[in-house]
Amino acid sequence: MTRSSRWATALVSLVACIWIVPVIGVIVTSLRPVQEAALGWWTTGPFTLTLASWRDIWSQFPLLNAFWVTLKLAGSATLATMLLTPPAAYAFHFLRFPLRRTILLLIVATFVLPQQVIVLPLFRLWRDWGLIDHVLAVAIPYVGLSFAWSIVVVKHFLDDFPRELIEAARIDGCGPVAVFWRVVLPNMLPSISAVGILQFLWTWNALLLPLLYLRSQIPLPVAFARIAGTYDASWNLRATAALITAIVPLMMFILFQRQFAGGALSRSGGKE
Repeated sequence: MTRSSRWATALVSLVACIWIVPVIGVIVTSLRPVQEAALGWWTTGPFTLTLASWRDIWSQFPLLNAFWVTLKLAGSATLATMLLTPPAAYAFHFLRFPLRRTILLLIVATFVLPQQVIVLPLFRLWRDWGLIDHVLAVAIPYVGLSFAWSIVVVKHFLDDFPRELIEAARIDGCGPVAVFWRVVLPNMLPSISAVGILQFLWTWNALLLPLLYLRSQIPLPVAFARIAGTYDASWNLRATAALITAIVPLMMFILFQRQFAGGALSRSGGKE
């Protein structure tokens, strides 16, 4: 190991230790009574470990229903994004049609548009269409707002795609749809996987739109936002809620980290 690599390893280890300290604090807070949690997780006297907050949060809040609503929202928005992004990125990168650059710039411009700007117009639109308290009122904006960055990610992946493969397919008689389906799409799977993971993580933890448009069907972030009372901070319940919310995204990232890394780093354009 070289001198520079040792310094890099030491620096990364230090940053990892700094990042893990708050996680340890959340875990310890969730395992202490509310009286001790209010004093700070780092205090040692008195120090009591209990699972009371884990039992209370399941008995006081409809977490199972909120879990399924969150899974339905995140799953549908992620699936729709993974299905719609590849053909859009292919069209903007390889096809030539009027106002192509203008349309792409308009889509990318939505990336810098704050969600607060679209909240009121969307509320009026969903109210007129009768979609308030319907999962589509949240799933549709999830997919629309993700188009900007998802198309850019996949289009950037296609920058190094060998155009010789496309020309060869056209010589063999393939049209635009056949070229996309048989040649381009099989090589886009790493980037599509990366888009799916990022979209799932974002929609799983989203709070603003479900808080405004959903009433009876509330996801986990909205359910846990109601834990904090007006006069009672309930730090132990908050910590437990944070851990429960983070379990599924953490497991998904651990299981699919190889696909995520492949989508971020693979630029060969060759079919695997």
